[in-house]
Amino acid sequence: MLVDQTPSQGLYGAPSADLVDLPEGAIQFSPLIPGSDSLEARDDESLQGLVMLAPPGTIERRSAMAHALRALAVGAPFTVLAPKAKGGSRLSKELSAFGCVVAETARRHHRICVVSRPVAPIGLAEAIAEGAPRRLDDLGLWSQPGIFSWNRIDPGSALLEQHLSGLSGRGADFGSGIGFLSIAALRSPDVQHLTLVDIDRRAVEAARRNVTDPRAAIVWRDVRDPAADLAALNFVVMNPPFHDGGTEDRALGVAFIRKAAEVLRTGGSCWLVANRHLPYEADLKLLFKRVVVILESGGYKIFEARK
Repeated sequence: MLVDQTPSQGLYGAPSADLVDLPEGAIQFSPLIPGSDSLEARDDESLQGLVMLAPPGTIERRSAMAHALRALAVGAPFTVLAPKAKGGSRLSKELSAFGCVVAETARRHHRICVVSRPVAPIGLAEAIAEGAPRRLDDLGLWSQPGIFSWNRIDPGSALLEQHLSGLSGRGADFGSGIGFLSIAALRSPDVQHLTLVDIDRRAVEAARRNVTDPRAAIVWRDVRDPAADLAALNFVVMNPPFHDGGTEDRALGVAFIRKAAEVLRTGGSCWLVANRHLPYEADLKLLFKRVVVILESGGYKIFEARK
């Protein structure tokens, strides 16, 4: 992607306009908004201002703020906010550690910090390196802080991986992450093509390193709005998310299930792992002809739903 390097206003995430003034015409940099620009690729001192809804994870948040300070022109305003319980209480201390003079306010359970980019910020390179992509030797996979379950295999995915040996035809991996389930699916020589879809640009970039099988296509997109050519599939595999901004939201998983039913051909199957407490059975039975619980173990359920 070509990045406009002229001085501009930036926006990271989707902070509420009730909390901060949002710059008009700002360039979006959040890796969780498909089509946004990459803050990492932005030239040093090329932004004239930035507003950031800071990520909740400490390593990810410090790295994102360090990239923002690197990309901001000297003296440019930088507004950072986060819910108090999701990193907001640490913002002032973290920004001060970068050499910033912080003006902090509180509103609606958020902490809001405003700084001017100092002439010589402290510790940016270290924070950026800590949050950078890396190969996890114990997994043999590339990942990055901020990706879901970035430094371990999610137990639900590990359980589902054991049941993906007999797939065939054309399929998709919804919410594919760094590609763990896709690698398992592609072990079957009968799989003709597999589309990996994820909303996180960092996960997509990691998956492109991890999944090198020529039968795979990897796209950065919200599963709820996938490419139009995803149709008449033989199978879909998924470990759908059920948190939105840290709050449990069963509707996310239901949206994944509905999309799977939309893109599968008659007789196609959806392989789904979910936490045992999530009541997806009713939604599956409304959309699929046959629903079988393959396994219940360790707080998880594996479903095969056939259209």
